[in-house]
Amino acid sequence: MKMLLAVAAMLPTLAGCASMSAPDARMDMPVLQAASPMPPITIYHLEGRRSERVVWLMEELAFPYELKFVNNSLGASLAEIRKVNPGMPTAPTLIYGDQVLMESGAIIDVILRRHAPGKLMPALDSKDYPWHQIWYQYAEGSLLPRVGTDYNVWQIKPPERRSPLVDSENVIRFAEDWLAKNPYFGGAEFTSADIMMEFALRYTLLLNIVDSERYPKTLDWLQRMHARPAYKRMVATARPNGMLNPPVPLPDEARPPPR
Repeated sequence: MKMLLAVAAMLPTLAGCASMSAPDARMDMPVLQAASPMPPITIYHLEGRRSERVVWLMEELAFPYELKFVNNSLGASLAEIRKVNPGMPTAPTLIYGDQVLMESGAIIDVILRRHAPGKLMPALDSKDYPWHQIWYQYAEGSLLPRVGTDYNVWQIKPPERRSPLVDSENVIRFAEDWLAKNPYFGGAEFTSADIMMEFALRYTLLLNIVDSERYPKTLDWLQRMHARPAYKRMVATARPNGMLNPPVPLPDEARPPPR
C-alpha cells in the first residue's frame, strides 16, 4: 500500500518531466501580435528633411496617409506645422488619430509594432535583431551628431588636425565595414534600420565632410535604396523639387586625409 502511494505521489512530477522533454511545435513558433487598426494618419512634412523617412515607410507598407506641406516653401510648410504642434514645431509631425507625434524613429517604431508586426524588422530571437536595433539608433545617436559637430566646428574655425577621438570618418567607416559583410543594416533583409540610415548617410555625403569615393559599399547601398519602388514614390510625392535649401558643402580640404 505504501508503495502504491509513493508511486501515485510521483506521477505529477513524472508527467511534468515528460511534458518538458516532449517536442511542442507551439513553443517553437514565433508569436506575432495581431496588427491593430490604423488610425487616420497625417504627415506634416518639410521637403528633403527627416519626415521623408515616415513617407517612405508608409509607401513600403502600402498604408494610406495624408501628406501636408507647401510645395517649394520650407517657411510656409513650417508655419503649417506650428498650427498643429506649436510646442515643438518639427518635421515630421504626425497626426495619429487624436494624438500629435514627432521624432521619425519613434513614429516608425510605433507604426511597425502596432500596425505591421513582423514587417521591416527582424524576428526578436534572430541573430540580426540586436544589430538592427543598433543601426536603427546609430543614425541619430552616433552618426549625425558626430557629423554635425565636425561640420559646425570646421565652419567656426577649421581644425589644424583631426580629433584623436571618434570623428566623422570613423562613424562612416564603421558603416562601410558593416556593409562590406552585410547587404543591409538590418542584416540579411531590408528593414526600418535602412530607412533610418539612408537619410543620415545621404546627408553626410551632401556635407562633403568625408570623401565619398572611399566608401564604395556605402555608395552601392545608397544606390540600391534609391532604386526601391517605394523610395521612388516617396521622392515623387515628398521631394518634387529636390532638397530645398541643401546644406553648404565643406571645401575638399576640410575632408580628412587618407590614413
